[in-house]
Parts: sequence; structure tokens; C-alpha cells
Amino acid sequence: MFWFQEGLCCLPTFLVVWSSSTFIVNYLIALFRRDVDVVFPYISDTGASPPESCIFGLMSTITAFAGFATMFARYKYLQRLNEITGGVSPALNKAALFFAITSCVGMCFVATFQETAIRIVHDIGAFIFFLSGVVYIILQTIISHKAHPYGTSKRVCYIRTIFAVVAFLAAFPTIICAFFVKETRLHWNPEDKEYTPHLASAVSEWIVSFTFVFFFFTYIQEFKQFTLKVNTELLEFK
Repeated sequence: MFWFQEGLCCLPTFLVVWSSSTFIVNYLIALFRRDVDVVFPYISDTGASPPESCIFGLMSTITAFAGFATMFARYKYLQRLNEITGGVSPALNKAALFFAITSCVGMCFVATFQETAIRIVHDIGAFIFFLSGVVYIILQTIISHKAHPYGTSKRVCYIRTIFAVVAFLAAFPTIICAFFVKETRLHWNPEDKEYTPHLASAVSEWIVSFTFVFFFFTYIQEFKQFTLKVNTELLEFK
């Protein structure tokens, strides 16, 4: 048995690899086609023009479903862990699942509605995705500390704390600076009036996005410890 076949660690492993590829592959394609600038475009800018918009939409949607599957598995694992050991509030676990769902829905909106087509819907989806995602990893960090020593090590708890703090701090310039960027454009010059808030928002967006990726990377070892089973029950029709 290979290491990625142990338990359910294939879920966060696939999520980390696929989501990273979503960001990097589309950036390289857009850069090769000269659809974006080299220096920190918005992630959405790399999927604004065809053909990369098609690839971005497909890969981002798959990322959203992979993210939901991973976060739902985490929810069920904590639910079972709490039944055995206690320590984790069921309400806190359900709250984390709620923000997991809303974050995935936000990503689906980002993937479906390109910023150059329907910007308002795209921006709302991005806002929901980033805000819910940051809240989710903060809640999971709190849960990790409460569940210790069961499930994960103290070192992983500290690492998740660092990621949560970085995501929280980077989320503010991502959202706030974006409000000062009124123009929808793929190419920027330092002389442009809105270049500074655009750059600050774009850099922060990349930081938050890869913080999400690295946070789910910490799930891999933990997901080796459990599996999920589906029970099928047939109802008798009268």
C-alpha cells in the first residue's frame, strides 16, 4: 500500500496538488499568451480570457468539490472523535462545516462568472470564498487545539495557528484594497492611478490562497487515521 492510500489522506493530497495546479497552470498559460502581467495579477485575471478561462473554470470547480469532500470528511472525523473523547463542541464543528460549504459555493461563483463578464457576481463570490475560507481555518485551528492530544500533534496545532494568523492578516488588504480598484483590466502600469491598491490586493490574494493550500497540507497525516463508509438502506414501499 502506498502512503496516499492510507485512510483518506488521498483527499487532502489531491486537493493540495489540484488547487496548486489550478493557480499555477492558469498563470503560466495567461503569461505565455500575454493576457496578464508577470508581476502579481489577480488570480481571477489568469482565468479571464479564453482558452484559460475555460481551464480555470473547470479546474476551480473541481477544486471546490474536492475542498468540500475534504472538509466534510474532516467534519465527520471530528464528530466521531468527539463521541469518543469529547473536548470539541458539536456546535463549533457544525459552524466550521457551514463556512466550509459557503466557501466552496463562493469558489463556484468565481469559477463560473469571470470578472470581465459579470464583475459584481464574481466579486461577491470571491468575497464569500475568502471570508468564509479564513473563518474556516481559524475555527479548525481552535478545534485542533481543543482536540489535542487526540488526532494531531502540538506542532501541527502551532503550524495551523501560523497559517490562520497569516490568512487573517492578509485577508484585510485583499478585500479592502479591492474596493479602491474600480477598473477591470488585465494589464497595469506603475503610473496608473489605482496601481498601488491593485498590487496590494493582488499580492495579499495570492498569500491567502496559498495559505489555504498549505493549511490543507497539514491534514494529510491526520487523514491517514480514519476512513468513511457509506451504508445503504432500502426502504420497503407499500
